Amino acid sequence: MIKFYYHPSPNPLKVALFLEESGLPYELVPVDTRKGEQHAPSFSALNPNAKTPALVDGDAVVFDSNAILLYLAEKTGQFLPANTPEARAQMYSWLMFVATGIGPYSGQAVHFRHFAPEPKAYAVNRYGFEAQRHWDLIDARLAQHPYMLGDKYTLVDMAVWGWARAVPFILGPDAWTTLPNVKRLLDEVNARPAAQRAEALKLRHAFKAEMDDDARKVLFPQNARLDAELAK
Repeated sequence: MIKFYYHPSPNPLKVALFLEESGLPYELVPVDTRKGEQHAPSFSALNPNAKTPALVDGDAVVFDSNAILLYLAEKTGQFLPANTPEARAQMYSWLMFVATGIGPYSGQAVHFRHFAPEPKAYAVNRYGFEAQRHWDLIDARLAQHPYMLGDKYTLVDMAVWGWARAVPFILGPDAWTTLPNVKRLLDEVNARPAAQRAEALKLRHAFKAEMDDDARKVLFPQNARLDAELAK
């Protein structure tokens, strides 16, 4: 059976949605990142980047949420576009856009908006601008099509959904006024039973919710290192 190493954050939730949509049986293995469990040797052996998620399927070990989506889609033959060069080119392009643009810039925007020490005005402006620019491109795409790859719900919509859930936290409380088509897709996916089951996975484990000093040291070790340097 598939083992799915999970934390209730955007990247693992993409994978949770696919697993629930596909009906594949899996074992949920919680990884509490605010307690530093992602740095345990048992997990870093699966994901050398020490970030959730990871997936073990027999002898196959896959890390990076977008790679896992592709792996599962190819394994099951589900939630893929037509097997034509044109359709697959669009799939790879938009999936990698989420992987290299939406995820990193949204993550950095969250870090500097909510968690970084002062001074941070330049960084908030820089990453907030880039996150908004990337989400604007997703919104423009969804203004043209019901789903990211046209008329069919696919793994790319799942990848977008994982991060779209957090858009107000990423960009601010008024973000949906500029992203109506992303909101439409989010609402549609949220209404799917599989998405509701994926969201409910977080209730199976008492994940640490507090962003206390211990969690900050685990998640942002560079800040602890900077504080130590400044204290000298």
